[in-house]
Amino acid sequence: MAQSETPPATTGPLQGIRILDMATVVAAPFAATLCGDLGAEVTKLELPDGSDTLRYMLPVMGEHPLFWKVTNRGKRGITLDVRKLEGKALFLKMLPHFDVLVENFRTGTLDRWGLDLATLHAHNPDLIVLRLTGFGQTGPNARRPGFARIFEAMSGLAHLTGESGRSPQHMNYPLGDVVSGLFGAFSITSALAGRARTEPGKPRGCEIDLSATEALMRMLDPLAVEYQHQGFVRERTGARATYAALSNIFATQDGHWVTIVGTSGVTYRRIFEAMGRTDLLEGDRLASPAARMEHSDEVDAVVADWCRSLPLAEIQATLTHHDVPHSKVYTIEDVVDDPHVQARQAIIELPDPDLGHVAAPCVVPRFSNHKAVTPRSGPGLGEHNCQVYGELGISPEELARLKTLGVI
Repeated sequence: MAQSETPPATTGPLQGIRILDMATVVAAPFAATLCGDLGAEVTKLELPDGSDTLRYMLPVMGEHPLFWKVTNRGKRGITLDVRKLEGKALFLKMLPHFDVLVENFRTGTLDRWGLDLATLHAHNPDLIVLRLTGFGQTGPNARRPGFARIFEAMSGLAHLTGESGRSPQHMNYPLGDVVSGLFGAFSITSALAGRARTEPGKPRGCEIDLSATEALMRMLDPLAVEYQHQGFVRERTGARATYAALSNIFATQDGHWVTIVGTSGVTYRRIFEAMGRTDLLEGDRLASPAARMEHSDEVDAVVADWCRSLPLAEIQATLTHHDVPHSKVYTIEDVVDDPHVQARQAIIELPDPDLGHVAAPCVVPRFSNHKAVTPRSGPGLGEHNCQVYGELGISPEELARLKTLGVI
């Protein structure tokens, strides 16, 4: 890939913030990308051998890593081996030019390379360092390797996923990574807000210790308290919710799936009106939320029979007429073809030098005082070396020498 002449355009509430992303795979890079979507200038640092797993994780089309292109969108790309003496020196020279450093190496790795927090802050006292690891910087598991499915299992999330009486399930996507990445972006922006309020003369830099497992635990708010006070261990129940009824996924006559939600008294009644079965609502049997949960098997069976007797289009028309919350369970084909998604331009085309354009979700959220700029796809290996290192005053001859030594 040719060297890029200019940095990606940035605009948005984080414009002017500079992030150095030296993390690998999905979770922490996703945090940096979300900040880049909102205007931060993000520089992606990789090893010169291009060994980041995300460059090889499916989907890949020929030599083009599609997952990489969308997950690292909007970033400038450089190569640097900070484990080498000259690489470490160049890294520390760059550091004062950045507001945030993002890393996800196993706890203690940067310390072992001589890049401990004290050294980082000695070169940039204002630096915010996001450390996104599987289990955090402390505790018995601190040095354990972590991957999305490990976080999902150890947080309790996987235990809730799947059919009753059968194996727990992971979804076919690294949910643990992207959730912890969301927490990472939130952590960065929170630290930036805190830094802006720091009184002059006081230390402005900080370390963010983000455990991916704890991020997933944070999503499961009531599980600990219901176990503490009720001795209840919530189990997997397929698509049915056990905290409110009615909420489940049902098969249609023509082979589709539809999710129907009636968790309030009003919407619950509307479902029975849509089916023409208001007779089932007579008396007190289904009058309260607790009673509705108690009779979930019976009610779900009635709704399932009704859905199996009709094609999806008729079910959707009837439920829409009665203002019942519902949706076909979409494939990605359904998502990109949906008129609402198209009207909102919720799937955008990232400019890409190899493929022309690559489809990706839009910038989220939308700000009334900023127009989102469509980012370009993730950078090629070392694509912006000349540009980024040139800004530090490093000559092309010196860059060529460092490349020969495997430093960049």
